[in-house]
Amino acid sequence: MDFLQLNSLNSPVDSAVYSLALKADLQNKLFGQHIASSIILEAVSRFMSNENPMKPLVLSLHGPTGTGKSFASQLIAENIFKVGMNSSFIHLFSSTLHFPHKSKFKTYETQLQQLIKGIVTNCERSMFIFDEMDKMHPGLIDSIKSFLGYHNMLDGVSYQRAIFIFLSNTGGDMITQKALDFWKEGREREEIELQDLEKSLSESAFNNENGLWHSSLIDENLVDFFIPFLPLEHRHVFQCVMAEMRARNLQPDKNVAHRFTRDFEYFPNFFRVFSFKGCKTVESNLNFYI
Repeated sequence: MDFLQLNSLNSPVDSAVYSLALKADLQNKLFGQHIASSIILEAVSRFMSNENPMKPLVLSLHGPTGTGKSFASQLIAENIFKVGMNSSFIHLFSSTLHFPHKSKFKTYETQLQQLIKGIVTNCERSMFIFDEMDKMHPGLIDSIKSFLGYHNMLDGVSYQRAIFIFLSNTGGDMITQKALDFWKEGREREEIELQDLEKSLSESAFNNENGLWHSSLIDENLVDFFIPFLPLEHRHVFQCVMAEMRARNLQPDKNVAHRFTRDFEYFPNFFRVFSFKGCKTVESNLNFYI
């Protein structure tokens, strides 16, 4: 059954509409991430418009906490599926929650493989998000690599139109240092380009002892895009607060947003340029300021 003909709220939206909607969401909701927004829009839009991709789309999102990696994944999902993250064809895995015990690796491996196969069997445009990849057992990652490669069929199932997204803090320190270097040189963050970060991200990735970097996904080039997320500045936290008020159908209040962002912790000391937590606690703490 063609995925566009599925008569369900679970089903993906028309790919012709997808690119414009995703572009608008990335511009209006994902703040301070010009590099990530550009790569995500290009990669996902091109993949969704391709009726016969040679392999699944595999994205690896990297950066400090609170910079929008999970949120970006949510935006991708909301623009593919009519009910967004509530779709039964989207599955979110958290390494510490779903795979906490190394001793149960074999059990996790079997369960994960069966789950992915079952979901893709029902909808070939399914989406899988793996959070905390830096904490995931390397062998467990390797157990899904057959789903990510150039295979027309595996046991009668095609995975070529599925999307896999990996989220990790790996490389966050290197990305932050590059942003600090640009700031110290008096350069705008928007001047930072992907090539400015690729080497740092690569070095950090291959020196990491756990997760994706210790698996064969790297050696076999199964990840299509490594996407860096920059640390957020005061102005971006302000934008997050204003956006959260709009999301709650409240009248955006600049005074509230200024008070909220003022109480955040920033670095370096005295200059207070970058937020330690990004926008991570905006949703949970906003009630204290309204």
